[in-house]
Amino acid sequence: MRSGLRLASLVALLWVSVSWADIPNDPTRVVPLAVGAEAPDFSATGKDGTVRAFHPRTFQKPTVVIFYRGGWCPYCNTQLSDMRLVEPKLRQSGFEVVFLSTDRPAILYSSLKAEKINYTLLSDSKLEAAKAFHVAYRLDEATLAQLKGYGIDLDSTTGQPLHELPVPSVFIIDRTGVIRFVYSNPDYTVRLAADALWDAAKPYAVAK
Repeated sequence: MRSGLRLASLVALLWVSVSWADIPNDPTRVVPLAVGAEAPDFSATGKDGTVRAFHPRTFQKPTVVIFYRGGWCPYCNTQLSDMRLVEPKLRQSGFEVVFLSTDRPAILYSSLKAEKINYTLLSDSKLEAAKAFHVAYRLDEATLAQLKGYGIDLDSTTGQPLHELPVPSVFIIDRTGVIRFVYSNPDYTVRLAADALWDAAKPYAVAK
């Protein structure tokens, strides 16, 4: 009996070790899913706590998935403000557009500094979607201390004890569930511009 328990404990430990090993501890080591890959199933939570499940193989619309760090990030706020130039055009062209944040559901909108944001914001506070798209990374102690020095406590904003973030990334997924465009930059100060997203998305627009 004891040997069985030891074996089960060892298997659990190995599983945890492998799972952690899959998450880089440096954003420059993140390798996102590539163009041509099948997008993974994922889920995220709305501000009211409702979980939305996405199954790309059954998509009715081409979909733009945008990963951002959180409302506490000034570069994310600038990006979301810039996206007002393209988000309505994307929706009018048949796209679904979802923004995935590490913020817990209750603060998805209130945490933002950008004004008049009516996007579909969803919480990926456990970074399960970010991990599925291979854009998550683990923060080191120095970075955590630096964030806390700026008044940012990830335990509070995410509601989770995880110390992980996504590399800000954009994926365009067609109606067959295949990734057709990827933008992912480990330098979080550099984001995909609205006009560049529109140029990348136009070939996959749904004819009206």
